[in-house]
Amino acid sequence: QVQLVESGGGLVQGGGSLRLSCAASGRTLSSRAMGWFRQAPGKEREFVAAISGSGSITYYQDRVKGRFTISRDTAKNTVYLQMNSLKPEDTAVYYCARSIDGSIRPGQELTDFGSWGQGTQVTVSS
Repeated sequence: QVQLVESGGGLVQGGGSLRLSCAASGRTLSSRAMGWFRQAPGKEREFVAAISGSGSITYYQDRVKGRFTISRDTAKNTVYLQMNSLKPEDTAVYYCARSIDGSIRPGQELTDFGSWGQGTQVTVSS
């Protein structure tokens, strides 16, 4: 069974950047699509970005397009989320998860993903 561990969160000023990492242990991620999600206080968890197993296909939430970039390093068994031009509304706990059926497609539900990590806090000050 795969375990996912997120890291790289922290406190940053608006307009700043952070890079989140999602490291996997137990099993390789090489053939599995992966996703990043976030949950702000008092709000439901929401989709942020996803990447296919090959890394050739990516999807983003409209509010992060052009600012966030999802990528993966197969050799390191790690998925990344580069976040630039951060805004206070990006403040949330960020989670990574693995696509249960291995694929990604527009309109996927949270229930299409599993093996959730524990999350990493991102706080953006104004």
